[in-house]
Amino acid sequence: EDESRLLQRLSRLAAETEALSSATNYRFSASRAYYALVRQRTADLREVRLEGLQPPGEFLFRRLRPAMETCEAVALRQDTLSRRIAHASDLLRTRVDVALEQQNGDLLRSMDRRARLQLRLQNTVEGLSVVAISYYLLSLVAYVTKGVKSAGVPVDVDIAVAVGFPLVVAAVWFGVRRIRHKITKQKDSGD
Repeated sequence: EDESRLLQRLSRLAAETEALSSATNYRFSASRAYYALVRQRTADLREVRLEGLQPPGEFLFRRLRPAMETCEAVALRQDTLSRRIAHASDLLRTRVDVALEQQNGDLLRSMDRRARLQLRLQNTVEGLSVVAISYYLLSLVAYVTKGVKSAGVPVDVDIAVAVGFPLVVAAVWFGVRRIRHKITKQKDSGD
């Protein structure tokens, strides 16, 4: 938040500096043009130096040159300030971008961790589902076998359940994996 506020402040300063430069640049350009015109006109006069007297052009330039140097110095300071603000803004933007990339990386790592936990949970639930469905189906096999035994067919219920156990568990495990594979394939294809 501090960096965002600082970036906004720097952006405001950059805008103010640019506005000030725009406003003064016109005046400084006009002053340079006027100074060049005065120099040209003074040169056109072809003044001759008289003993003991200062030529008017020399008098004029002794007073005009410091003002022009001040204008140039102020223009240079404004330009330097503008470049420094732009440089500071670029550095701060880079810093903010790096911080955002770090936050995005942390977020992606967190999402990856959650996805792994979710996959583990899904595998656990899948295993429990295989156990629960197998238990239910083996109970049905036991009831059917008891019913068949009651009908007079010589069948041992415990042996029937023991023989059916690996078949039922394998069929349920294969069925659950096939359903998961089918769902995953549909999710990956976007259906």
